[in-house]
Amino acid sequence: MSVTVIDTRQAPRRFETAKAELAALQEKARGRDARGILELALTGPLEGRTAVVSSFGAESAVLLHLVASVDPMTPILFLNTGKLFGETLRYRDRLQESLGLGEIRSLVPILAARGAVDPDGTLWSRDTDACCGLRKVAPLAAALKPFAAQITGRKRFQTRERSMMQPVEWFDGRLRFNPLWEWSLDDLKAYAERHKLPVHPLVSDGYPSIGCMPCTRRVAAGEDYRAGRWAGLEKDECGIHVGTDGDGI
Repeated sequence: MSVTVIDTRQAPRRFETAKAELAALQEKARGRDARGILELALTGPLEGRTAVVSSFGAESAVLLHLVASVDPMTPILFLNTGKLFGETLRYRDRLQESLGLGEIRSLVPILAARGAVDPDGTLWSRDTDACCGLRKVAPLAAALKPFAAQITGRKRFQTRERSMMQPVEWFDGRLRFNPLWEWSLDDLKAYAERHKLPVHPLVSDGYPSIGCMPCTRRVAAGEDYRAGRWAGLEKDECGIHVGTDGDGI
């Protein structure tokens, strides 16, 4: 029987390298606006090594517009879960054309895994975490392997877990940039109006936060704007954006 020997002497060097890289980028990000943070992620040593993760949801146009202003050929990773609203798919196509996004990569669940775990497509009704794992977490993890960094549209105001995020983090073996980390909902609306960005068609129909169709409902007046996501469950993250600054180092 063969035994794989892991040279643990490499681990401390990787630890120190990652820690130093993160600290240097956090210092550079200090005082920069969203576009400035994107320039850190998309130019210099990270040029060609960074991807954007986008749901093409209610707030996605702002980040994608900013990304296009720096490099419209940045790879955009889009999780086509097979459970999205048709309006989201059409919105993706509209934003791609209007913003000139040159490389959108549509990620789908692995066929064999889907057949084994969710053959009838109803896993969402029995185990939402397992469904998100199959349709979001696993496809994204595979797609991110070639990249040294990812860019997200996360903001501190969105959830309790996100309230502690930093503009640059380290998670799951790569850098994670959050250029909109300090933006408010009003900031997003103002930017979208100023630049005349297309609005997701479901927003005017009572969906201020949009995910998969079975797990997203309309939000009533006075409710939190993310109340329609996994309503009635102790869940406000799908699993692709977890952890805080320094996790994994």
